[in-house]
Amino acid sequence: MADPDPAVRDEAAGEWCRWEDTVLSMETRGGAPRTYGDRPPEARHALVRICAHYFSHGAWLEEGALIRHAGRLAGIPGILIHGRFDLGGPLGTAWELTRAWPGSRLVVVEDAGHLGSDAMSGEIRSALDEFAAN
Repeated sequence: MADPDPAVRDEAAGEWCRWEDTVLSMETRGGAPRTYGDRPPEARHALVRICAHYFSHGAWLEEGALIRHAGRLAGIPGILIHGRFDLGGPLGTAWELTRAWPGSRLVVVEDAGHLGSDAMSGEIRSALDEFAAN
């Protein structure tokens, strides 16, 4: 994305978005629309630049830091809501975080992926209601 040639940048952004759209298409019946690829060129470029920047720097975190230090969250309630079919953010990571975060809970939504579902929206509302009541 740093290449001086706009055509090279456009091709790179297009390939990244094709990968994203392919991953998302596997979690919906009949395939997902081109959630990323159908965006205007400026939006595709911005998305790819941000993602690549964070990935290339490991989100400025030491490998394993979030899980290793999750115990510091003891006493802070947390509900992690994760779609079973989220291929972009594996369920194993949410499971590890829940195990390392005392007092947290993992809710796995069976019919959802990265894009979510009506059931996932319901779980999010339930979690918010639970937090509001406490």
